[in-house]
Amino acid sequence: MAISLASISKTTRNAVPPRVIVHGQGGVGKSTFAASAYRSIFLPFEDGLSGIEVEAFPRLTSYDDCIAAIGALASDAHDFGTVVIDSLDWLEPHVWARVAAAHGKASIEDIPYGKGYAEALPLWRTIFDGLNHLREKRGMAVVLICHSQVKRFEAPDSEPFDRYELKLHKGASALAVEWADIVGFAHHETAIKKDSNGFQTRARGIATGRRLLRVVETPACVAKNRYALPELIELSWPSLMAAMNPAAAAA
Repeated sequence: MAISLASISKTTRNAVPPRVIVHGQGGVGKSTFAASAYRSIFLPFEDGLSGIEVEAFPRLTSYDDCIAAIGALASDAHDFGTVVIDSLDWLEPHVWARVAAAHGKASIEDIPYGKGYAEALPLWRTIFDGLNHLREKRGMAVVLICHSQVKRFEAPDSEPFDRYELKLHKGASALAVEWADIVGFAHHETAIKKDSNGFQTRARGIATGRRLLRVVETPACVAKNRYALPELIELSWPSLMAAMNPAAAAA
């Protein structure tokens, strides 16, 4: 394509389905959130679908299985609208195993100087490229589920602090967060109640029963969005879609 001023066009907001990463502690409802997405199809790497009725491939047990499943969705006729990987942190050991096998090693840790983790990044990019193809050519939304871990964050402009991050190696985590349109931290809402006995006041957290998705970063968690969404949304696919398309939701 020739590049000139005549090739300039205006982009359209929400012209293609979103690429969403949802991370959080176990049991908060990440898989249920993804199951409520439009015509979802799961690529399961863990046994986390008990009690949830969804369409799913058989449990995938290798990196090549992942690539094959994405390829099938790209080439075969189907009416699925959302592809779900459950979960990234259970897929990651299969990525590492693929790298180790290419070096004739038993483990990625056996590759000197941490080079194995760097060599894992092109494999992740292949997965993300395949998911981009499903999004752009097949009109599918993408939801990637991941567990969270608490890690110390060394900020250059403040004292170090703990925060919830994706439970992935730092290189893979950075790549995934950069790729996604939305990174949401799923959590239970907690209200603070203060009790006083006349001498001292104590604060304690009480769960409200609501499950929320935070999509704006705070010191406590990794989160982001490219859609100017509100900081907190109910942990459900319809709530996310309504936040992304307020005019359509009000119609």
